[in-house]
Amino acid sequence: MSTTELTAAKPRLTGHLGTGAIVFMVIAAAAPLTVIGGNVPLAVGVGNGAGAPIGFALAAVILLVFSVGFVTMTPFVKEAGAFFSYVTAGLGSRAGLGAAFTALVAYTAIQVAVYGYVGWALDDLVTYFGGPTLPWWLYSFATMAIVAVLGYRHIELSAKILGVALALEILVVVVLDIVIFATGGANGLALETFDPANIFTGSIGVAVLFALTGFIGFEATAVFRDEARTPEKTIPRATYLAVIIIGAFYAISCWALVTGIGADAVVSVAQATLAGDGNMLLDTTEQYLGVIMRDVVQVLLITSLFACVLSFHNVIARYQFSLANKGVLPARLGVIDKKHNSPSASSIVQTVTAAIVLGVLALIGLDPLVGVFGSMAGVATVGMVILLLTTSVAVFVFFARRPQLTGGRVWGSRVFPILAVIGLCVALYLVLSNFTLVTGGSPLVSTILAIIPAAAFVIGSLLGKRFRLDIDEE
Repeated sequence: MSTTELTAAKPRLTGHLGTGAIVFMVIAAAAPLTVIGGNVPLAVGVGNGAGAPIGFALAAVILLVFSVGFVTMTPFVKEAGAFFSYVTAGLGSRAGLGAAFTALVAYTAIQVAVYGYVGWALDDLVTYFGGPTLPWWLYSFATMAIVAVLGYRHIELSAKILGVALALEILVVVVLDIVIFATGGANGLALETFDPANIFTGSIGVAVLFALTGFIGFEATAVFRDEARTPEKTIPRATYLAVIIIGAFYAISCWALVTGIGADAVVSVAQATLAGDGNMLLDTTEQYLGVIMRDVVQVLLITSLFACVLSFHNVIARYQFSLANKGVLPARLGVIDKKHNSPSASSIVQTVTAAIVLGVLALIGLDPLVGVFGSMAGVATVGMVILLLTTSVAVFVFFARRPQLTGGRVWGSRVFPILAVIGLCVALYLVLSNFTLVTGGSPLVSTILAIIPAAAFVIGSLLGKRFRLDIDEE
């Protein structure tokens, strides 16, 4: 085995995370209940109405195609870092650092977006039960403080907490789905969802965008490589499972809500939710499961949001940790805490960064749901698609330069990466052509927001330095 050595003394994180634990972390970052409660109304109300479930299914197919090349390359990339490491191995260190900067922007954006959402949701919960109305950002910063404490400690503690929250939120949505389908919904199964007239009515691009937003962080299976029990087996299994479970959950649950409300009424209900007049998920839950379960779901929405920001906190801290060990960020960020075996310094910096961005958005008076969540989720989604595209190209180039490594895996090394590039280009077009609907801002503001991830890639590439990556050449 010939290995391109990075350095002999760089610190590495350790752990014994199995496939289940990593899948929990990734699906928690996807925040299933948050997506069903927040992204689905947006996809239905602003997107293509009753055809929105197809947008979620389409996004899942695109990401599953992408995952084939991603997983095929996994055995040859020995460093944690996900997109950053894969792009570096395929396209070189400058492109890799461009990807790393883009990832930091995308993950920070989605984390800030969710902090805005959790601030709104906590205030809604407190006032619902008769409590006082407080500024949303107070709840956001209180949540951030708890995340900071947990993120500072060992990853396995976070995995256990995320696992409990995730199991409960998935269980309650599955129960809701089953009851809706079992009772026939409002008017029987909503087969209108599969009618091409409904799929392409309105903006399917919006549905695809918010579906992709729900997948952000799925590639974090590779970020936890150093902390996995057997990464060569664990990472591929976790990646496929995460995409399939998340995709099926989103598409089926979205269809269940369309069925439960009725294809003829679902758009108006979704738009009323976006206007603050009712709640699509909670009202449907109350209709089919009763008032008590509505209250349970409202509480679980908070745990879902919390699990989401905690998971993204861990991912960003590890990206910074990897970059510090490349000499790109200050060396202090690459230090491992001796007591907790965690990138504690990087975790602290990540908390400070998120606090600054959130503080600025709060000071300029943005609405937590439309202004903070909508715009930041849009930035994150554009960044994610850029990363997926670049990684697919990197996979193709990596094996093209090393044909001896393909081992007959032509589909994974050549065919699927090309298919992924085509699919992702279509997805990027759909996202950008509907971007003003997502951000709710002017064309100028929307353009600036859409450019941020691309600018991060360019800046990272220009400021990047050459380094060597640990690659298995056999």
